[in-house]
Formats: sequence, C-alpha cells, structure tokens
Amino acid sequence: MKVLVTGGEGFIGSHLCESLLSAGHQVTALVLYNSFNSYGWITAEGIASRDGLHIVPGDVRDADSIQSVMVGQDVVVHLAALIAIPYSYQAPRSYVETNIVGTLNVMEAARRAGVERVIHTSTSEVYGTAQYVPIDEKHPLVGQSPYSASKIGADQVAFSYWSSFGVPVLTVRPFNTYGPRQSQRAFIPSVIVQILSGARELSLGALSPTRDLTFVQDSAAGFRALVEGHGGEGEVFNMGSGFEISMAEVVDMLSEVSGRVLTVREDLQRVRPVNSEVERLWSDSRKIAESFQWKPDHGGKEGLFSGLEKTFTWFRDNHQSSGYDPTRYVV
Repeated sequence: MKVLVTGGEGFIGSHLCESLLSAGHQVTALVLYNSFNSYGWITAEGIASRDGLHIVPGDVRDADSIQSVMVGQDVVVHLAALIAIPYSYQAPRSYVETNIVGTLNVMEAARRAGVERVIHTSTSEVYGTAQYVPIDEKHPLVGQSPYSASKIGADQVAFSYWSSFGVPVLTVRPFNTYGPRQSQRAFIPSVIVQILSGARELSLGALSPTRDLTFVQDSAAGFRALVEGHGGEGEVFNMGSGFEISMAEVVDMLSEVSGRVLTVREDLQRVRPVNSEVERLWSDSRKIAESFQWKPDHGGKEGLFSGLEKTFTWFRDNHQSSGYDPTRYVV
C-alpha cells in the first residue's frame, strides 16, 4: 500500500516508517520543514536509504501542502503533533494550531483525496488521572494540560469527519511509549542520559505517578496492524502494555540495568502544577487485541526490563553523536 505518515521524522514515526518499509509498503514521510534541512530520525540508521521511502518537507498547519501530499495515498497515519506537556504551559496556542487545526487539515485533505483509511493518533493523557483502572475506551476525557486538551479537541475533529462525512478514520491511543530515539524531554531518556554522563545525583520530577510503558517497537507494530487491518472506523483503540509502574520503580530498574547506585533530587522545574499532574495511567488494551490481534512483546515487568536494557544500550552507543545533553533540562 501507499502509506503517508505525518510526523515521520519523529520518535514513533521513524520506527513506524521502518516497520512499514520492512513489510514492503511504499511510505511517504511528511517531515516538518526547517531551514536546516534536517529530517530528524527518518535519516537515522539507514532508514532514508531504504527502497520505497519518499520524504516530503511540509507542515500540517498548512492546508495546501497537506492536500498535495495526500493525493494518491491509500492509508494515512497522522502522528504529527506537539507533544511536550511542559512546553504546552508556555505556548498553549501553538498546541491548538498544530494539534487541532493540523488534524482538521489532515482530515479535510483525506476527505477530498478519498483515502481508504485514516489512523489518527491520540494519547493516554486525554484520560487525565485514572478514575478507574484499567482504563478502557469509555473512560471520561479530562484535559489536565493544554496539551491533553488540544488532543481531546483533535480526537473530536477526527471523529466528526467520520460521523459527518464518512471519512474512514479510527483513533489509536498509545500509552507512554519509550525506546531508542526518544527525546531527552521524556522521563526514561532523561534518566539514562544523566546516568551515562556519570552524574552522582539525578535531577528528576515527581516519582510517585504511575504509567503504562510500551516499548516503541511494540507501538510501531500496533500502528502497522491498524494500517494493514480492516474495520474499526469511527472507534477508539487503547494501545498499552497492560500494567502500571511508578516512576520511582523505573529508576530502580534503570539502576539495575546500568549497574549504578542512583540517588535522586527533585528538580522543581520538572514538576507539573498540582492540578495538572496525571497521577495514574493503566491501559485496558483488550479491544485492539481482539480487533487487530495486537499484543506487546515487551509486556509485564520482565518485558519492561528487557525494553529498558535495549533502550539503555542504544543510548549508550548513540547519546554523544545524537546531541543529547545531560547538563540541561529539555521541555
């Protein structure tokens, strides 16, 4: 199939492009235009030289460019978004413009182009702190940050194009993805980069919140299952590993993986406002398992430990050449 991946240069997007190319699909990666001519992670590890890949610079906020790249595509995976929660406190309007208006442009372009299948990417953050666990797709939506509010808006735009115009869109809600190539702004890379720098004390935010952590290759496999599958239009599918773990426990696991005894100090600039912190996330992913036969290879604590080992090894081998910097906090 011909598959358009918006945000193809990003963490999850680059892994998804790899997976789709390995399956023989023709992939167009829409990457955010910039004057440095940087295509992000899509140029890493030989991905850009793979047969079947076409890279197009653009911006989901520009309706005309999205319309032109949409022509001739069979399936669209819409991943492009602003995702950093701390920066959404500083620049909330940019999240509305990218995540909501950008999604509107993608849906309208897909409608006009007659695309066969649109996979819209949501986030577990739209649920806010769990009101019950595990969280299924019927859980209320609570926007506890400008980021999560913008993603709730984007989800509703996507659904409206299904219900109003029959655009064949389904929504996937990944829970917290981790792995090679992730931004240093995320918790696990931040810990690892500080460990590799030899820091005696880690600067971190809150350690009590729990998350449902999914290895990025499992997330890419889930997206690919949705690309290649049938049905599910107008529906939402959670995608998580199916268990919760606190950030304090993750630090303990990374201590074991690295062979380092770690001490932690709370860095207040890394702590969310009290009413904005999502304290608990735990996915019920039975629906995607039943509908698309997806389940994570790195499930449970043993799977998480294996995923953390792979992630640590990648950062150990790549953190210096890839621009990670342990001396600064990345929002």
